[in-house]
Amino acid sequence: MTDFLATCVAVAYAGLLLSFAISLVRLIKGPTLADRVVALDLIAFLTIGFIAVYTLDSGKKAFLDVAITLALVAFLSTIAFARFIAKSDKEE
Repeated sequence: MTDFLATCVAVAYAGLLLSFAISLVRLIKGPTLADRVVALDLIAFLTIGFIAVYTLDSGKKAFLDVAITLALVAFLSTIAFARFIAKSDKEE
């Protein structure tokens, strides 16, 4: 791995970690349920980003399958949460 790639991976890890911390704050403090759902969705996609960067860092391509699966599950869970929020708004 070149020095430039190692630096880029370190910066990517730092950016993802900072984004994860900010998203965690939004998840805890979110004033509405929709804010919390968006924060949870963002955390799922940040996890996918961590997996992608780790794959680039380690060179093990098997982790990309895990990232794809997690992306599909996160997408479906976001749709389920959105449907739940829309349904609960109609009842009120």
